[in-house]
Amino acid sequence: MMTDKQKTGQLGEEIAINHLEQQKFIILEKNWRYGHLEIDIVARNDRFIVFCEVKTRSSSSFIAPETAVTWQKQRNLIKAANNYVLTKKIIAEVRFDIITIVKKGESYLLNHIENAFMPRW
Repeated sequence: MMTDKQKTGQLGEEIAINHLEQQKFIILEKNWRYGHLEIDIVARNDRFIVFCEVKTRSSSSFIAPETAVTWQKQRNLIKAANNYVLTKKIIAEVRFDIITIVKKGESYLLNHIENAFMPRW
């Protein structure tokens, strides 16, 4: 049985996928795993392979959801994305996005942050 937090996260990912599809992205993967690491959504458009981290909150009374994507979380996403690109033999420009979803009454407020972070060398 799923917890409320898991249900909220799953709903957020579904909303994010719908948003990306409306923006003409093709969804390649959802909840793709590399060991213990996970990428919420892998999508492609005509220019990029996009690795999306989705953060969903049931209210905006706490800190902004994107602040939960810490330096360590970014590092893990980059590591998983690197493995994805190598495993799938991807030849395309890569981008890391964050999609936040916050429940506002009976609706949801979505914020798509493109190029939210980049690998640090």
